[in-house]
Amino acid sequence: MFSNYTYTAASRFMRYVQVDTQSDPQSATYPSTAKQKDLGKILAEELQQMGIADAHLDEWGYVYATIPANTDKKVPVICFCAHMDTAPDCSGTGVKPILHNNYQGKDIILPDDTNQVIRMSDNPYLETQIGNDIITASGTTLLGSDDKAGVAEIMDLVNYLCSHPELKHGTIKILFTPDEEIGRGTAKVDMKKLGADYGYTLDSGDAGALEDETFSADGVQVVIHGVSAHPGFAKGKMINALKIAGEILAFLPKSRLSPESTEGKRGFIHPVRVEGIAEKCTLEFIIRDFDTAGLIKKEDYLRTQIEERLRTYPKASFEFKVTEQYRNMKEVLDLHPHVVEYAKEAIQRTGLEVKMESIRGGTDGSRLSFMGLPCPNLFAGEQAIHSKLEHISVQDMEKAVQMMVHLVQVWHEKS
Repeated sequence: MFSNYTYTAASRFMRYVQVDTQSDPQSATYPSTAKQKDLGKILAEELQQMGIADAHLDEWGYVYATIPANTDKKVPVICFCAHMDTAPDCSGTGVKPILHNNYQGKDIILPDDTNQVIRMSDNPYLETQIGNDIITASGTTLLGSDDKAGVAEIMDLVNYLCSHPELKHGTIKILFTPDEEIGRGTAKVDMKKLGADYGYTLDSGDAGALEDETFSADGVQVVIHGVSAHPGFAKGKMINALKIAGEILAFLPKSRLSPESTEGKRGFIHPVRVEGIAEKCTLEFIIRDFDTAGLIKKEDYLRTQIEERLRTYPKASFEFKVTEQYRNMKEVLDLHPHVVEYAKEAIQRTGLEVKMESIRGGTDGSRLSFMGLPCPNLFAGEQAIHSKLEHISVQDMEKAVQMMVHLVQVWHEKS
């Protein structure tokens, strides 16, 4: 089935990562950075060249495309989705991808910063990659496999289906999104135009991984109002909002309720931004829990801690604003179990062991699931994401393409 197929995922990936698509959480525009459209234009043009007539980039930076059905069977419309932006955590400018053929377990020293070393001892998944080909960046940027790996794999799926018309399938929708890394990946998506019944994001790591559960997530903005006075004459007058903010942060637990001290199903309260002056200081937090009710408990705890700190500053005050970000997609996927079951079968047909995992984070699939498109997350192969040590296996990318081909067939067979 795949023996004579020449995969394009890795070669596409190495081109795509050189396009800077870093998103910006402080931007008020949509997409948050215009450069994300640079990759969108490339993808839309390549899809059109493969014969996908309706492929296009819209004004908001989304790429839509349709692979028409080639069967008389009535098959639900499925969507494959990946995001084009890279994380603000690490530079995505001037990415230089490097292909390391026939990896044999030795340290991979990145040439542009030899202090950046990918070691098997720090990345035990590499034990499964002996003899495979590994793509890295050069040491000064992230690589961008989160989620240009998913983008390249979906593009290779399109290439495979277009070159194998004998493989019967229903209508397949393609969606590439901007701004996923800053939580806005679905803010402007046109669900009516997309027209899909079920979806899958490709935005996970190890080969065989299948994720049907995410955090539920809120953002909290706290504004501390102090009292300003000239510092030379401030005794008994000034109340420094910055110092109050410092006290609040210092009182947050370090051995629990923090990202540094939690794993598995334990959530956290995480400060992500501080900005202000003596008179007014703003703190931004992200709150995470797999149980949506657990979010409220953590928010109540945070509010109580702030109130306790301000008891000694009666002239100070604060605002506490909670914004819903996304919810655990399992709440929706449990109502549509076949979406996950079909993915399991496709992974097994690929010759892989299914690794059911819970995401300590979110994906576009979290929001899409609550927007009417049940959407679990499938592996793309990405490792050590958001860092200069990011890497990915070419063979894992090819397995992801195979998985999607099998998944298309499963949906056709079961319909």
